[in-house]
Amino acid sequence: MRDETDTTENRRSQVKAGSNTGMQGGREADRGGAGERLIGVDTMTTEMQEIAITEDKPLLTGQTDTVKDAELAARILLDQGQEHSVETPHGVLHVTVHGSRTTRRPAILTFHDVGLDSKSCFSTLFKFEEMQEIVKNFTLIHIDAPGQEEGAAAYPAGYQYPPMDTIAEMIPAVLQFFNFRTVIGVGVGAGAYILSRFTLANPDSVEGLVLINIDINARGWLDWAAQKLSSVTSSLTDQIMSHLFSQEELSSNTDLVQSHRERLSKFNLTNVELFWKNYQGRRDLNIDRNSTFKCPVMLVVGDQAPYEEAAVECNSKLDPTTTSFLKMADAGGLPQLTQPAKLTEAFKYFIQGMGYMASSCMTRLSRSRTTSLSSSYSMDGSRSRSRTLSQGSQGGQMPPSPSQTMEVSC
Repeated sequence: MRDETDTTENRRSQVKAGSNTGMQGGREADRGGAGERLIGVDTMTTEMQEIAITEDKPLLTGQTDTVKDAELAARILLDQGQEHSVETPHGVLHVTVHGSRTTRRPAILTFHDVGLDSKSCFSTLFKFEEMQEIVKNFTLIHIDAPGQEEGAAAYPAGYQYPPMDTIAEMIPAVLQFFNFRTVIGVGVGAGAYILSRFTLANPDSVEGLVLINIDINARGWLDWAAQKLSSVTSSLTDQIMSHLFSQEELSSNTDLVQSHRERLSKFNLTNVELFWKNYQGRRDLNIDRNSTFKCPVMLVVGDQAPYEEAAVECNSKLDPTTTSFLKMADAGGLPQLTQPAKLTEAFKYFIQGMGYMASSCMTRLSRSRTTSLSSSYSMDGSRSRSRTLSQGSQGGQMPPSPSQTMEVSC
């Protein structure tokens, strides 16, 4: 029995010793594997360091400069706009487009006055800092009347310049060219008349009108005689300057007057004269309360502008429920150049009234006690036609009755 017991204990001791040996061998193997892994990690770290050092070097020499140059060129192109020559049934129009050309909303389409082109007439307004809140959401389409763009060639003697009605008939081709179904029109003087004529003929294509220095009437006999006398006693430049500026501005010879007089002296006066004579020969628009614009209208005029009385008369003939009248103090004959801040604020609320812009805080016009239009907002084009009147006066007065045209002085 003792021998069997000794044998059993010996076997147990051998198993235990073998187990200890195996565990020790396993530990050594683990230490060996860990050592190999550490060597591998060190090798990878070294390689990563080498790669990092290599990547510090530019892959393409001058690549950064090329990207910067491309971005700068894109910004310049966006700022200057893209110029197009658009074929129409009555001739070619020079058109400048700014923006992304999104057709979800109407384009803002402008038309300038006599003695100006789209740049000199609208750049101050649409490049105004606070206007960027508006224009970033719309495409701007600036139309130059035939032969009135910068650098245009002079028309030959005997050339039949298109009348105002014909120029208005050229606009639908511009909308078709850029795939816009509707626009918001902004016109000054002769441009306001042309856009008015276009709107009456194409009511479904215009969602709103801003008319600055509008005269909807044809020239009467007394006006015709006065114009004939003026053409004899005054130069073409003086006639255009009297059309654009108030007598107070001309007497003061402001910097704006001087710059425009100098610009006219360098301009193609042959083409300007053709445009001027055809505007003088315009026909009556025949607007009254029963036959008027179908869209919202904002009339704008300076309190000393040459066409102040004409704008007041136009205001009396429009639908009072869809018309606002903005008479601007210290604005002179070209309020878009002399008072861009006030006009920007008025335009902002006009756009809000059409449902195309979010309500934003009142700024200058609220401090000037101005009444303005506002409405609910939908930026993606699902517009609301509900119109409300909001009073921005500091005195808390009630807004005017909807049955009366809003007349605002600021």
